Amino acid sequence: MTDNAASVQPPRALREPRIRRHHGDEFADPYEWMRAKDDERVTAHLEAENAYTDARTAHLEPLRQRIFDEIKDRTLETDLSVPARRGDWWYYSRTVEGKQYGIHCRAPIADPEDWTPPEPTAGEPLPGEQVLLDGNEEADGLEFFSLGTFDVSADGRLLLYGIDATGDERYTLRVRDLETGETLPDVIEDTFSGAELSPDSRYVVYSTVDEAWRPDTVWLHELGTPTASDRTLFHEPDEKYWVGAGFTRSERFLVIGVGSSITSEEWLVPADDLHAEPRVVWPRTEGVESDSAHAVVDGEDVLYILHNQDALDFELVRVPVADPGGERQVVIPHVPGHRLLGVSTFRDWGVVGYRREGIARIGMLDYATSSVREIPFYEPLYSVGTAGNPEWAPPLLRLGYGSFVTPSTVYDYDPATGSLTLRKQQPVLGGYDPADYAQARVWATAQDGASIPVSLVWKRSFGDAGATPRPVHLYGYGSYEHSIEPSFSVARLSELDRGVVFAVAHVRGGGEMGRQWYEDGKLLAKRNTFTDFVDCASHLVDHGYTTPEQLVAEGGSAGGLLMGAVANLAPELFAGILADVPFVDALTTILDPSLPLTVIEWDEWGDPLHDPDVYAYMKSYSPYENVREGVRYPRILAVTSFNDTRVLYVEPAKWVARLREVDADAMLKCEMVAGHGGVSGRYNTWRERAFELAWLLDVLGVA
Repeated sequence: MTDNAASVQPPRALREPRIRRHHGDEFADPYEWMRAKDDERVTAHLEAENAYTDARTAHLEPLRQRIFDEIKDRTLETDLSVPARRGDWWYYSRTVEGKQYGIHCRAPIADPEDWTPPEPTAGEPLPGEQVLLDGNEEADGLEFFSLGTFDVSADGRLLLYGIDATGDERYTLRVRDLETGETLPDVIEDTFSGAELSPDSRYVVYSTVDEAWRPDTVWLHELGTPTASDRTLFHEPDEKYWVGAGFTRSERFLVIGVGSSITSEEWLVPADDLHAEPRVVWPRTEGVESDSAHAVVDGEDVLYILHNQDALDFELVRVPVADPGGERQVVIPHVPGHRLLGVSTFRDWGVVGYRREGIARIGMLDYATSSVREIPFYEPLYSVGTAGNPEWAPPLLRLGYGSFVTPSTVYDYDPATGSLTLRKQQPVLGGYDPADYAQARVWATAQDGASIPVSLVWKRSFGDAGATPRPVHLYGYGSYEHSIEPSFSVARLSELDRGVVFAVAHVRGGGEMGRQWYEDGKLLAKRNTFTDFVDCASHLVDHGYTTPEQLVAEGGSAGGLLMGAVANLAPELFAGILADVPFVDALTTILDPSLPLTVIEWDEWGDPLHDPDVYAYMKSYSPYENVREGVRYPRILAVTSFNDTRVLYVEPAKWVARLREVDADAMLKCEMVAGHGGVSGRYNTWRERAFELAWLLDVLGVA
């Protein structure tokens, strides 16, 4: 062991056995007392854990500083995003060296026919720049700052913004008059993220959460009136469903979306009559998901609806707004393994996102012929999507592109000619050359014969991956059909340049290989997620990419559950495990419907409260219950946040305490003012990642 473990003793948590009884089973839980967030003993214990982690990792401070400096030195600190046009303005954000947060700005267009974004002079504002919101000024005096809503009215006169100052994802909404610079008296507390101004600038549409942190109500606030008179637009009483709302790009309708993990429903309200009763598009059917986009085709208002009714990987249909439940015109039929992801509509054409052969792709939809023309890209691994397209009738489509070796890139695509115009590529200072790095995909065989894709990226000067055993950092998630896309990371270069191979195990439960890939890693098939990851790790060892002494695993949130599970299943395969905001006390959480998001989560994990089979299955893998005696665990670092409302701090705190009972080398780092996404501010975020990477490199022996 390379740190000073011998001289520092870990805190020993107080044991207060409590018995959990369900379905005839009893489980003694000595650390459940830590759930009492207001108990002084809890904060004292977390502070003791932080002090222990600080002492154990003090020797890594020089390395942490070097990694932070590397991230900083590779980043163009004073920079500008590619301006996106809306109305008579170019909207963009910029950063300034030494400042934590972005500055949101706009500048006037030069000509109504001009769709070429202005190119700034380094460090200089654009001509006529107007600062809309400076995150540094708003964050002054706050330990945490997160912007959850940023919406400019259609006429460009008002700014709606929402701020979270603690990390608990509850936002305070305010409205600013951009002509006078004055903040209006309207203040709306405790909202969810994603509020919007109505197209006529008279109203704010926002949502709030219930006691379980479920967005359950959509509200209509008329500017200049007291919030006590706000009108309920929609309330969802079923605890399995969340709600949200937003205006169509055409600004013709407000769409109220209702959804669970497996079922969704939409309601339409005319944007010019927000007091009208919402009208359902398709009544909800258990297990059927649908998502619509408004378009005008041959003068008729239509909805393009993506749905999975009798179509596992989804089908795209077109229906009239006047009769959405009537005859459906099939636009893109269901093709097994060809997962349709989403549709965006503009005045003259649509854009379809889909996944084929494990890669997300994008195509242009012709309204007249219903044909789709794929936009080609030529790297073996890449990610692409639409970004920054607020206008209803633009001549160009803004795209975001990147890969493990290609920095984030912005293109404008011309549907008329099929040409791509490079607008900007993320600057990487210090002489970065993509040709110095390589990416590839290999396939591991799971216990049941399934082929699991594993993505790899490495620096070529250390030799080809697999030519000789190398340190490997293996990342995984595997839940909610979330796919880990090939994306670039400046911080990752600090690993690659030290000879580490970064790998992603695209395990079942994610969405990389289509909807069935997700279905095969959830509910009573959840163990596939964990065994897939173990099989990917074994493949890398068996085929000479690495050794167990040179392999560290990482995952966060539901991926943290994955980390806890594989630590119990195959501790001998890993030298270290980094678990970020880990969902490691899963059964306790999912049994309690009063906890944030629990009932919503039953569609993903099952309902152990009412189903004894689900209870037994979850108990068989939940990491906290299954810590093993008599095995040598890898070194473990769990990172959490005290104000996290998605995965409560108590889960990793209990898990680390339990691991210590079996003499595992486990540490806990708890941010006391932060949420699920960790600390706020870019420099703070870099330091947080430098802390994690220094620990990881130390475990790998390349510190």
